[in-house]
Amino acid sequence: SEFEESVLGPLQGFKIIEVAGLGPGPFCGMLLADMGADLICVDRPGKHMFELESDCTRRGKRSILLNLKTPEGRATLLELVAQADALFEGFRPGVMEKLGLGPEDCKAVNPRLVYGRMTGWGQTGPLSQAAGHDINYTALTGVLFANGRADGPPVPPIPPVGDFGGGAMLLAFGLVCALLEAQKSGQGQVVDAAMTDGSALLMTSLYSLMGQGRWSTERGRNLVDGGAHFYNVYATQDDKYIAVGALEPQFYQLLLQKIGADGAEFQQQFDQQQWPELKQKLEDLFRTRSRDEWCDLLEGTDACFAPVLDMQEAPHHPHNQARQTYFESAGRMQPAAAPRFSRTKEQSGFAPHVPGADAVAILKDWGLTEKN
Repeated sequence: SEFEESVLGPLQGFKIIEVAGLGPGPFCGMLLADMGADLICVDRPGKHMFELESDCTRRGKRSILLNLKTPEGRATLLELVAQADALFEGFRPGVMEKLGLGPEDCKAVNPRLVYGRMTGWGQTGPLSQAAGHDINYTALTGVLFANGRADGPPVPPIPPVGDFGGGAMLLAFGLVCALLEAQKSGQGQVVDAAMTDGSALLMTSLYSLMGQGRWSTERGRNLVDGGAHFYNVYATQDDKYIAVGALEPQFYQLLLQKIGADGAEFQQQFDQQQWPELKQKLEDLFRTRSRDEWCDLLEGTDACFAPVLDMQEAPHHPHNQARQTYFESAGRMQPAAAPRFSRTKEQSGFAPHVPGADAVAILKDWGLTEKN
């Protein structure tokens, strides 16, 4: 089959079921499919929010269409569960239990099953039944407050770090951890991935700095939030942008040397009282040349420099091209699988399939009888 011919990744041989949802769930499934898992997406009848055939997060997945509100649909899913290594879903707590497809129902047919649960607030807690989105989860965990300039309001981080960083990536990590443990114990377990928990976890390094007295809750006044002149974004002569991140003194000195900012006022790098004035001086300096001219001078040096590229420019940068960081499929550009492996090749799998397209192949490959 198309799936068997394409599988090369480190998760080859693992059978994982994704009960179709929105946003972070599909992204988690994409990560696992990119790594070679046999990822079966259980789609449901009805209208969908996105054009599924062009949804990059559906790449590498096969699809079966099941109505989980019917006894037949539930029975087929449980037959798949009996053959699976893991299943994950992204409904509010209790929804899968009401369908008769909760962790205990699945455990009854497959004690080794790892059951992943993706929610914003978690399976427990006073907010567990409330609706929400990334902006709410990052607001509750300090992430949103920390984003933005000193003279403005907090700015929602893009892409949604709660959904995809704190949610999808940690669910994928949790599933793989539980799969490894199940190989030793012979028992599955529930993975409770809350976007609030994950968002908080992403702030670990900032809590370390705050504990050392090196991070303030005053937005835009800190080392890596736009407060420092040597870790900032600057506009260029052609109204484009560059980014400098010369944190270490030796890199900072090289930056100063390269751009001709060798005045005595720049020598007290970590004097926060001088940061606003020095930032203004660098703003004026970087406005004197185009982005390309600054690239010619600084790119590839230890001055910790990069041009600020938009989503259309990024795939064409020589470094990204050399790394094959992006690829084009069916006329659409998208990021490639990551991280890279030396032996078990990761892949950005076959193009998205329409809902239900693989029912016959899935049931055959998994040793089940086709249902009408």
